[in-house]
Amino acid sequence: RRQRALLWAVLLAAWEAAWGQLRYSVPEEMPKGSFVGDVAKDLGLQLPALKDRDAHVFDTGRTRYFFLDLQKGHLSMMEQVDREEICAAVAKCVLNFEILVKRPMNIYKGEVEIIDINDNPPSFPERRNVLEINENTAPGARFPLERAHDPDIGVNSLQNYECSESSYFTLDVKTGGDGVKYPELLLVKSLDREQKAAHHLILTATDNGSPVKSGSTTIKIIVLDGNDNAPEFTQSVYKVTVREDVAVGSRVLQVTATDRDEEPNAEVKYSFFQIPEKFDKTFKVDPESGEIVITENLNFEEHEFYELIVQARDAGGLSSHSKVLIKVVDVNNNVPEIVVMSVFTPVPEDTPVGTVIAIFSVQDRDSGANGEVQCSMSDSHPFRLEKSFDNYYRVVTAELLDREKVSEYNVTVRAADGGSPALQSSAVLALRVLDVNDNAPVFAEERYSARLSENNAAGALVLTVRATDADWGQNARVRYRLAEGRVLQKFVVDAERGMITLQEALDFEDIRSYVLLVEGKDGGGLVAHCKVEVEVLDVNDNAPEV
Repeated sequence: RRQRALLWAVLLAAWEAAWGQLRYSVPEEMPKGSFVGDVAKDLGLQLPALKDRDAHVFDTGRTRYFFLDLQKGHLSMMEQVDREEICAAVAKCVLNFEILVKRPMNIYKGEVEIIDINDNPPSFPERRNVLEINENTAPGARFPLERAHDPDIGVNSLQNYECSESSYFTLDVKTGGDGVKYPELLLVKSLDREQKAAHHLILTATDNGSPVKSGSTTIKIIVLDGNDNAPEFTQSVYKVTVREDVAVGSRVLQVTATDRDEEPNAEVKYSFFQIPEKFDKTFKVDPESGEIVITENLNFEEHEFYELIVQARDAGGLSSHSKVLIKVVDVNNNVPEIVVMSVFTPVPEDTPVGTVIAIFSVQDRDSGANGEVQCSMSDSHPFRLEKSFDNYYRVVTAELLDREKVSEYNVTVRAADGGSPALQSSAVLALRVLDVNDNAPVFAEERYSARLSENNAAGALVLTVRATDADWGQNARVRYRLAEGRVLQKFVVDAERGMITLQEALDFEDIRSYVLLVEGKDGGGLVAHCKVEVEVLDVNDNAPEV
């Protein structure tokens, strides 16, 4: 069976890379680690690129069924999947996944269809069933039987019923509008309790898988004496529509059946017939009045339609059945959910226009207009919102950034559904702008001047120059130096503080003025210059010579 499943995986795996989407299909119950699809090939990426771009299956908080094998570039099974467990009521079982890659950032949406295999036989709720029929029941009467359940789909699901031979009964299988087959016993010959008080039949349900699987239940028919008339409902089908926010305890409707017999055979009791266990906690029928009430909160997103069968049974054991169809109307009770998948921060201030800064998705569990979500973004910032596909959005730069003007942004994205009133949610993207060395230092003055007496000792302060840089961090740190030349013998500048001091005493009689060229360079290599003019003042340090 495992080998056959692996062969299916090879034959059925297919992909479609249109608008960033991948599509594959695999049989259910494939073992952990089984091959699903060649993602690297289908996306046109080399294996080293997958690792370098940090490709991975994005975790949305839901159960993860797949993982990306970066060694082979394959999408593989995270665990064995039972289609009936995860998609019990869905004809086409599709599991979605998203693959996120970075540098540059992109997201690929994919889906894997889980193909059904015939791994479940039809089964009945009970292995033994008892049916009581009055001996006065006329031929042609019909008796609904418990349906078998087969969680598989298509030809692997329940296809037919068969019943053991009987001269009193024959099996009639009806197909409802929903495609479900309903087995009924048809009485073809009058019963006589005195001749035969009980009848035994075997009901078998089969699917059409390969190989065919089946399940059986025994039916014991007890023939009752007396009571000639079964209760009759006023309607064969009751229909009602309720809002999903209707209060627990509210009345849905009331069914009514009458019996033409006299007491006590005319006393009618109501009950649900073959109600699924999950519905049994949702509704309750009053056995005396036939009033159906809600016993737990409804949820349109889980069940939007209920089909119940109500049985009316008299004191003599005769019964009849009627359908109750309950349609649930959606109420806008789910707030749109914003899932931020990736945020690129800090953002260099020289980032080109159109660069993707963040990717997020929105989802709303409501239906129709209540589930249609519109996204918007706060104004007054250099970003714009773009829709990728389905309910995926990305935030991109709309203009060049300037850290010296704004160093960080709190961008609010909002999601609102189409309900009335609309429900909203929001998320804040905290974006920090990373400094780029795009500002050169600027001296406080382009030209400085100082007057200094000759014969000052080495170390004497001439003056202090100062330059500032609008950048941040290392890019804003300015270091000073003097241009090459004779002045280096006389002067020195403190590289950090810009203080110009003497290296040796000046001599008015030698040189009366100096012009110094000071350079200021920031940590990113940008420079600025200023001039410093130093006038040497004469001191009476020479005696007259004859």
